[in-house]
Amino acid sequence: MTMIELGQVFERFSQETPVSVMVRGLMEKILSPQKLDQLFENYRQNQYTKELMFSTIVEMMSLVICGIYPSIHSVYQAKSKEINVSVTSIYNKLNATDPILSAQLVRETAQEMEATIRYLQGTLPDSIPGHRIKILDGNTLGATEHRLKPLRSCNSAPLPGQSLVVLDPSLMLAIDVFPCEDGHAQERSLLPDVIKTVEEDDVWIADRNFCTLNFLEEIASRSAFFVIREHKCLPKQTRETFRYIGTVEEGKVFEQTISISDEGGYLSQIRRIKLILSEPTRDGAQEIFILTNLSSNQANPLLVAKLYRKRWTIETLFQILTVTFNCEIKTLGYPKAALLAFCLALVAYNLISVVLAALRAVHGTEIVQKEVSSYYLALEISGTYRGMMIAIPPTQWKFFGQLNFLELTNYLRDLAKKVNLKTFQRHARGPKKIRSKMKRVRPKKKPHVSTNKILTQNMLKKPTP
Repeated sequence: MTMIELGQVFERFSQETPVSVMVRGLMEKILSPQKLDQLFENYRQNQYTKELMFSTIVEMMSLVICGIYPSIHSVYQAKSKEINVSVTSIYNKLNATDPILSAQLVRETAQEMEATIRYLQGTLPDSIPGHRIKILDGNTLGATEHRLKPLRSCNSAPLPGQSLVVLDPSLMLAIDVFPCEDGHAQERSLLPDVIKTVEEDDVWIADRNFCTLNFLEEIASRSAFFVIREHKCLPKQTRETFRYIGTVEEGKVFEQTISISDEGGYLSQIRRIKLILSEPTRDGAQEIFILTNLSSNQANPLLVAKLYRKRWTIETLFQILTVTFNCEIKTLGYPKAALLAFCLALVAYNLISVVLAALRAVHGTEIVQKEVSSYYLALEISGTYRGMMIAIPPTQWKFFGQLNFLELTNYLRDLAKKVNLKTFQRHARGPKKIRSKMKRVRPKKKPHVSTNKILTQNMLKKPTP
């Protein structure tokens, strides 16, 4: 079936807004109701399906995440004829969605989108051939409103949860997430779950907060590698003085060999890279130390320094989630609902990554990386989606779900050829303006609180029936 056979209206949208058609087609293929409802059955904990399907919840939340509707309630009002349950039932299901299900939604859809990108041949160059780079970082969800009854008397900002996210920079996909309902939990407490996912020949890049003896040892014991900024509390033995290696864009690079005592002897030969920065970091550090168990043949010190600086790629991901997608819905006070919203924002980010991969495959990697803005892509989608869905019946989209990967990538390539890159041109940011710092008044003892802890305490206070 060709686009002409799909109808003149479909063809008009594919010509005028091919990016929106690409995203909607990908959603039909990757987020089909059948797949989502089967995912729910496979990973649900205490929930069950009666009249309200998990796929309906995902569809409604996705429309809010992408900025097409401002809230779940507004989606419910717009689709009340299609939804045969009350708005209370919608929120009850949202508030009870287990984080394991939300995380698995990201993992399984990312696997399918990875296959699509590889079929497109839209991957970015590998930094170390034969190794998969995985960038790990944490994200704490922003404070919500005090709508929940237990929070109304609390003056501190309620945090609905946090997550560790894993980004593959060659695909620009969020391939894994480890959500946590406790907004106050230490990020390191989630590392045991991360360790289970370490595979041979992985290269894990992370900040100093993840520089623990156990994490480094577990990575090395699995024949994997790390490029992690050193934490000052990590016990180490220095074997030699620093040797000057050369310079990178960020500053001067030095190297030495150290050893770290561990039970398995996996950390006896660790390379320690010192990077003296041309400009200090946000916290004022003039030099940083990077630890790696990669050999010199695998990555020279200059490459190690560049690899660590690539960690900022995941910071860009979090910025896109916050600015471009509505990943922090302040009205969703319950941690489970807030974490589902965050995970769906990761899925939306991944959909944009597939679109960018298709553009790279057609227009060239260098042009797309330099000129195309994810923000303007998302803006295009949110601006045209509602009208497109009204003009094109749902039945016409179903054929995307029947395509194999070769057919799907051919359609994506055809649509990518129609994209005018100037419409989504990135604009270079000028130098930052120096502004006077304003003092913010916060409660001295409790500037913020964990929503999960307050809700748990409130449940314990309730008398048993």
